Amino acid sequence: MSTLASTADILARGRKRLLHCINPQPVVLDHGDGALVWDVDGNRYIDLLGGLAVTGLGHAHPRVVEAIEKQARKLIHASNLYATTPAIELAEKLCANSFAERVFFANSGAEANEAALKAARKYFHDRGEGRFEFVTAHNSFHGRTFATVTATGQEKYRAGFEPLVPGFRYVPFNDIEALARHVGPRTAAVLLEPIQGEGGLIVPSPGYLKQVRQLTREVGCLLILDEIQSGIGRTGTLFAYQQEDMVPDIITIAKGLGNGVPIGAMLTTEDISKALQPGTHASTFGGNPVACAAGNAVMDVLLEPSFLPGVRDRAGLLRRHLEDLAKKHAAFMGEVRGRGMWLGVELKWDGAKLVNYAREHGVLVNIIHGHVMRLAPPLVVGEDLMKEAFEKLDKAVAAFIEKEKPAGK
Repeated sequence: MSTLASTADILARGRKRLLHCINPQPVVLDHGDGALVWDVDGNRYIDLLGGLAVTGLGHAHPRVVEAIEKQARKLIHASNLYATTPAIELAEKLCANSFAERVFFANSGAEANEAALKAARKYFHDRGEGRFEFVTAHNSFHGRTFATVTATGQEKYRAGFEPLVPGFRYVPFNDIEALARHVGPRTAAVLLEPIQGEGGLIVPSPGYLKQVRQLTREVGCLLILDEIQSGIGRTGTLFAYQQEDMVPDIITIAKGLGNGVPIGAMLTTEDISKALQPGTHASTFGGNPVACAAGNAVMDVLLEPSFLPGVRDRAGLLRRHLEDLAKKHAAFMGEVRGRGMWLGVELKWDGAKLVNYAREHGVLVNIIHGHVMRLAPPLVVGEDLMKEAFEKLDKAVAAFIEKEKPAGK
């Protein structure tokens, strides 16, 4: 059987046994190295998506691989009935490099957000205050569980799952006046992304998050920042809030923390953490020693003195490449937005099929809602590979425009 037939067979097997809520692209990825991946046919791709902002240190990073292998030989799982050193060490590193004093480990960003929402409600319940509502933003994305899909301010993700969890309100993002009209004595927390990822890489106005912080303090509710995509160096600092001259009450992280090993975390203060006592919340796999070993390796690399400054340098280069591409194809591409190694470019007509053209030219990208091309490459992608990627993207965009341009455009 040829390799091509093998690929077709693998995909057919997947279509037969996997739920169709996932619609993978017609390739089977096999292995990776840094910002490169190869499929089972041996085709090489430059990964400008990073597993949806997950593989910040790139594929098969030697320190992460070594940490996983070493821990797997010692102890893979213990449950949350027992302490393990990797989880405690990772919690110490996260607290030492943020506002936080306590950490809860989960398996994903949605679970981290669930923990944050539960902590906020329980916090005010224990204080005897009637605060149970949450205010989130239109076009936000916070997960796929019942509570987090309810928190998500996009109707298409909620449709068909009603009735949803009660107690959620939605306001326009980056509109402090609208937020002020919707928070009050029943508000437990405001939940926002520092930058809206699935909403199309929307960066708020300077000072907006600081205004939100002031408002939540005046009202007496908590501020939760969803840093699941923006955290772990993605925007050029360890956490995006650190660029905003403000401190939230809770942040949630996941994605880049394990560099591909599933892990999520809720970070909060000592006071708020007291709401979740034994029996009120838990996760069997939360704090898994292998996942935490990977997280420790990631943190050790990110905390090297030269690493984050290097990310900011590479981010500037990434933006210049994307702006040049958008300028060259201005009939199709518009505004470039985002921050750090997390950028998007507005598309002037439905660009969903651009994913296929890019892949066929050897580059992996993502299209959000058909109108924004999102880039979230490994933070370690080098200058030469970035240049090659945009040369290929240039050809892919040109081919897409030639074949897919709507009439009248």
